[in-house]
Amino acid sequence: MVRLLLVAGLIGLLGGCAEVQPWERGTLAKPHMALQPFPSQAAFREHIYGSRESASGGTASAGGGGCGCY
Repeated sequence: MVRLLLVAGLIGLLGGCAEVQPWERGTLAKPHMALQPFPSQAAFREHIYGSRESASGGTASAGGGGCGCY
């Protein structure tokens, strides 16, 4: 039973893989397709949030207090 579930899960995962054709790569490389379309703005917002909350943690920011020091 476990083996059957494992095989079914593997088939399900492999069904999500798709080969991207060369002419489709330009569409996928557009800025609005990125997970973070504006990475510098996201980093700035994370810094402001950490400063306002006067604590660190829960995000990928560096350690330190609300004073902006590390």
